Amino acid sequence: MEKQFDIVVIGAGPGGYVAAIRAAQLGYRTAIVEKYSTLGGTCTNVGCIPSKALLDSTEHFYEASEKFKTHGIELDNLRINFDQLMKRKNDVVKQNTSGLSFLMKKNKIEVIEGKASFLNNTSIKVSGNGGDWNVRSNYFIIATGSKPSGIPGVEIDKTRIITSTEALSLETLPKDMIIIGGGVIGVEMASIYARVGTKVTIVEYANDLLPTMDHDLGKELKKLFLKRGISVLLNHKVQSATNEGNSVHLKYLDENNEQKEMVSEYCLVAVGRKPYTEGLGLENTNIKLDERGRIKTNQLLQTNDSNIYAIGDVVAGPMLAHKAEEEGAFVAETINGQKPHIHYHLIPGVVYTWPEIASVGYTEEQLQKENKSYNTGKFPFIASGRARAAMEPEGFVKVLSDPKYGEILGVHVIGPRAADLITQAVIGMYYETTAEDMFRMSYAHPTYSEAMKEAYLIASGQGAINL
Repeated sequence: MEKQFDIVVIGAGPGGYVAAIRAAQLGYRTAIVEKYSTLGGTCTNVGCIPSKALLDSTEHFYEASEKFKTHGIELDNLRINFDQLMKRKNDVVKQNTSGLSFLMKKNKIEVIEGKASFLNNTSIKVSGNGGDWNVRSNYFIIATGSKPSGIPGVEIDKTRIITSTEALSLETLPKDMIIIGGGVIGVEMASIYARVGTKVTIVEYANDLLPTMDHDLGKELKKLFLKRGISVLLNHKVQSATNEGNSVHLKYLDENNEQKEMVSEYCLVAVGRKPYTEGLGLENTNIKLDERGRIKTNQLLQTNDSNIYAIGDVVAGPMLAHKAEEEGAFVAETINGQKPHIHYHLIPGVVYTWPEIASVGYTEEQLQKENKSYNTGKFPFIASGRARAAMEPEGFVKVLSDPKYGEILGVHVIGPRAADLITQAVIGMYYETTAEDMFRMSYAHPTYSEAMKEAYLIASGQGAINL
C-alpha cells in the first residue's frame, strides 16, 4: 500500500503537530505519522500537561492545609483523594489529545498510526496495527522528540526505579521518594509529591538546583524547598540504585567523597532527556548525528538531505515544547519560500514549582564568563503589596542590563505567576527596549508585575519605589 504527500511529519508532539497544521494552512497535502494511538507526544501525554495538572492540584491542597486558616477559611478532615487526583490529570490529558485529533480533521491532515523508518530520502515505511504503508513525500519533517536519560549504575525498571512517565501515574501515594537530579523535571516532581505528604530527597551532582539557569534562582529554590521539608543534597554523586522489592537501595558519594546509603520506596531518575532516533532508518539517508545523538541541521533546520528537516528535542537547543512549536512553524514556512526567523536567545525557560521560576536572556554567570559588564536590578516580592495581600511574599525579580545603553540582557524571576510575567520581558528584549523604557510604562496597582517595574528601575541606577 502506498500514499503520496507534499509534506510528512514524523512525530505528533508540540513541534510535529504545529508543523503539520502550519503546512496544511499553507496549502500542502500533509500527513503526520505517530507510533502511539494518541497525538501530542511526551508533552501532552506524559510531560508538560499531566505534570501541570498535578502541580495545580497539589498546590491547591498545600494552600488549603498551610494558608487557608490564615485567610479565615477553616476546614475539617482535609485529606488527599489520590485516585481522584490522578483521574483529573487523566481527564485533562484526554481533553488535550481529543482537541489535537479535532485539529487534524479540521485541517484535513491525514494521521497515520505506526512507526516510521526511512527507505530513502523520499519515502518511509510505516509499520502499524493496520499493516505496512509505503509513504512517499516531497518533504519530511522529523519531530520524534526525546526520551528520559539514565546514568551508570542505575537501571530504570519502571516499577521502583522510575522516570517521570511512571511518576505521573503511580497508583498509590508514596511515603518517601528519592529524586536523582535537581533540574526542571526533578524539582517539579519534588513539588508535586512533597505537597501531598511524600518525604522527598533530591540528590544532585551539581552545586546548585537548576544548574543551567541563573544560580540565584537555584539558591532561592533550595531555601524554599528546605522550608517545605524537601531534603536537597547538592554536589552528591549517585553510584548505584537497586530494586529490593518494596524499596530502592541507593548508594552515593557525598560532598566530601564519603560513601553513603539511603533507602526509599521509589527512586525517580530525572537526569535529563536524550534525542529519540531509534529505528528511524537514518542509515538509509545522508542524515548525520552529532556527538550527543542529535540530528545535525543547518540554520534552516535542514539535514544533509535538503528535503528532510528536523525540529524539537531531536536537534540542538533547549528541550522545550514552545521551542519545538516555533521550529515547526519555521520549517513549514521555510518550505513555503518564506523567510521566518527564530530568536533562540529569547526563548524563555519556565519551571512550574510554586513559586514559579522563569528566565530569558543571559544569566549572570554567562555574562561573567564572557567578561561583559552589566548592571543588576533585584527586587523582592516581599516588598510587593499584591504579593503580601496574596500571602505570596517569596522570591524576587532580577534584571541584568547593559550599563552603557540600558539594553536588557537578561531577566530572571522566582515568584508568583513568574511564567506569565516573563513574557513581558521577552517582548521588551525582542524590541530591544532599555530598562528605562520598561519602568517608564504604567503598571496597574496592585499587581505582581510591579515587581518587574521596580527591578528595571533599580537596574537603571535609580532607587525602587516602595510598594
